[in-house]
Amino acid sequence: MVARCSQFLLVLCLLFSTSAFARGLPELTDLIEQNSPAVVKINTVERNRTSRNSIPPRYQQDIPDIFRHLLEPRQRQQRPVASMGSGFIISKDGYVVTNNHVVDGADEVRITLTDRREFEAKVVGTDPRSDLALLKVEGDDLPVVRWGDSEGIKVGEWVVAIGSPFGLDYSASAGIVSAMGRSIPNESRENYVPFIQTDVAINPGNSGGPLFNLEGEVVGINSQIYTRSGGSIGLSFAIPASLAQDVVAQLKEKGRVDRGWLGVGIQDVDRKLAKAMGLGKPAGALVGQLEAGSPAEKAGIQVGDIITRFDGEQIVTQGDLPHVVGRTRPGAEVPVLLMREGKERKLSVRVGALPSDDEGFAQSSVTTSSDVGGVLGLVVEDIPDNLKQRLGVENGVLVKQVVPGKAGANAGLRSGDIIAQLGFEQVESLTDYDKVVKKLPKGELLPIRFFRGGQPTFRTIQIEES
Repeated sequence: MVARCSQFLLVLCLLFSTSAFARGLPELTDLIEQNSPAVVKINTVERNRTSRNSIPPRYQQDIPDIFRHLLEPRQRQQRPVASMGSGFIISKDGYVVTNNHVVDGADEVRITLTDRREFEAKVVGTDPRSDLALLKVEGDDLPVVRWGDSEGIKVGEWVVAIGSPFGLDYSASAGIVSAMGRSIPNESRENYVPFIQTDVAINPGNSGGPLFNLEGEVVGINSQIYTRSGGSIGLSFAIPASLAQDVVAQLKEKGRVDRGWLGVGIQDVDRKLAKAMGLGKPAGALVGQLEAGSPAEKAGIQVGDIITRFDGEQIVTQGDLPHVVGRTRPGAEVPVLLMREGKERKLSVRVGALPSDDEGFAQSSVTTSSDVGGVLGLVVEDIPDNLKQRLGVENGVLVKQVVPGKAGANAGLRSGDIIAQLGFEQVESLTDYDKVVKKLPKGELLPIRFFRGGQPTFRTIQIEES
């Protein structure tokens, strides 16, 4: 009798647990049924593909005239290239949102609805930096979706994607938000999108499709996946709806997107740099380079400053700064909070407009002691004139040799690096270098700024106490 009661209680417990678990899962059928009609399948055709120069335009001026004809684009007879993606209708008058990479280079764009209606779509505008595109179709009684608040979603919330993975029309998949504000640079190493990371199954063909919250509102646009197989492994990334709405409004109004521009080269702050710069913990974006005449330079921002707040928003990592600056309207004057030589400073900067054809920064001996390399273990010399011209640098010293086991080697310096700053002192020549080295304290972490392969980098260096 006791055994039968125990079995009965166990069955009741299992049934209760299963029921409770089921009640904890979201019911998605109504959401999918109501919103699928506004999700579209996009088919594109590229009839004539032009070969593209592999050499950037700013370097083509160095090509001898006799070889310039090799750089001219040539038309080749090719079969039309077809591709597909997803999108969604945002207004009754036929505006459709998708990814830029879905329609990039297309000669023909057609959308198909769940009711089998097909429309030819016109590309109103594209924005490669955010990977968004706005299309327009002419039709009656078009279903639409609602925008949601992507700023309010939290890690762990349920989200639903609808699209056409591998051409399988109007497929739905669900998961949770895995992380917010992911920084993923594009092919041009630009980073203007704080992506929403999810574990929703996203595959080729889902690109440009909507990501819904449980209220049936679009909180993101599916854009990228991380994969080793070509399919979903549970790492997908969506463009936040708040950013997308601003981009769409600008594309609709003027066919282009204007972004804020500061004109700085930045890097992350690690634990050692934070200590050397007077920060309690690693935070902010460290300014490694300033573009001449940029808004940052005009505002008084200096190389070596650590920007911790911009327009009231906290800058935790270097990736946060492009996100905030990019969505600031050009011409706006905003407050900037930064750390300089261990002290907090407040500045005001008038944000510029990001150039449409964004040019990068101009990238960027005698032994110093009878003891090879001196206290830093570095053999340096003035930069030869021909190297200055080739690298586009004017000041600094060239590292010729790094002595193993000494401060320079421990800081990760290599032969060929160009040192531009030691501690908080600028190094313009070998004479400056010798003077600065003599004053460096022992046993303290100090910032060092150098160029490697044309890229500025901050690290820390420490002279061991004897």
